Amino acid sequence: MKIIVVGAAGAIGQAVCDELAGRHEVVTAGRTSGDIRVDLADRYSIEAMYAAAGPVDAVVCAAGEVEFGRLAEMTHEKYLYGLKNKVLTQIDLVLAGLNVLTDGGSFTLTSGILDREPIRVGSGSATANGALAGFVKAAAIDMPRGLRINVVSPGLLEVSADRYGAWFPGYEEVSSKRVGLAYLKCIEGAATGQMVPVD
Repeated sequence: MKIIVVGAAGAIGQAVCDELAGRHEVVTAGRTSGDIRVDLADRYSIEAMYAAAGPVDAVVCAAGEVEFGRLAEMTHEKYLYGLKNKVLTQIDLVLAGLNVLTDGGSFTLTSGILDREPIRVGSGSATANGALAGFVKAAAIDMPRGLRINVVSPGLLEVSADRYGAWFPGYEEVSSKRVGLAYLKCIEGAATGQMVPVD
């Protein structure tokens, strides 16, 4: 299969690419690196990415940004930032790709553990993750041409523990291998409308 991985340079994107390497043709995409440059905040940039890639069988999005902060520090704008930059960007990636993916192709999006296992300072992320899970569940029943859609919800990656571990006391870290396999399951499997946790 020919697969676009958006956000391939990040920890999750690298785990996905490592698992797909040797099995599929991988086209990497990102804001500042990759085979194709794409700005997910710009619908025209997403469309240009698809045009540059040509027909593809699957799309993985491992990109998205949210604001972290104690509830008393959060604002309307901070929540909106996460909704725009983690939720709507991935929804736009799906909408722009509906007529691009080959019949029976798949989208695999990325949320995270914080709507299932909340932490202090994580309500912005939890809000975005929950929205993605809801979108995927509802979008799956309305997909044309046998397309599938799922969302992977990884916990704290071992490779990210130095950066984020202090926020996750008592959480068991997950390996990049397990995270990569969750995406492979979504791409090569038959499931749709699922939130796939990696805890």
